[in-house]
Amino acid sequence: MSIHSSLNQGPGQGFMSSYLDALSLVERLHRLLLDVIKDEFERVGIIDVNAVQALLLFNIGENEVTAGELKSRGYYQGSNVSYNLKKLVEMGYMHHQRCEIDRRSVRVRLTQRGREIKDIVGELFARHADGLQNKAVLSVDKIDEITTSLRRVERYWTDQIRYIY
Repeated sequence: MSIHSSLNQGPGQGFMSSYLDALSLVERLHRLLLDVIKDEFERVGIIDVNAVQALLLFNIGENEVTAGELKSRGYYQGSNVSYNLKKLVEMGYMHHQRCEIDRRSVRVRLTQRGREIKDIVGELFARHADGLQNKAVLSVDKIDEITTSLRRVERYWTDQIRYIY
């Protein structure tokens, strides 16, 4: 008996089943997003940046941030972000500088090479947004509804974590 089927007993089983399906879909969509980015970078001949690093560059954008800020925004896990930032600096996609106020903290920003990667990801996302809308996969109202629902789940989970501690 799977976890999914064992949890589907009793009252509210329809909601539980739908919740588990949604969780599974969110996880699959994230992995698929990374595959889509990877395929785009292979198509344009960029092989030294992986999909996680490309998404990191896209999310940093024109900002100057610390690894801690990226972690606190919930984008990345601690060791993952530190490792990828270090690699991106070594490869010349990011500048880094010790913070004047807190010498333990390092601030990072994109180099020109990093901005080029950010732009490739942005163009990919723009093509996808156009395709989703033009092919009537999603309307503006539906994407807004999905976003609103996901934000509510995010708030609920955040509250659960805060409640534990």
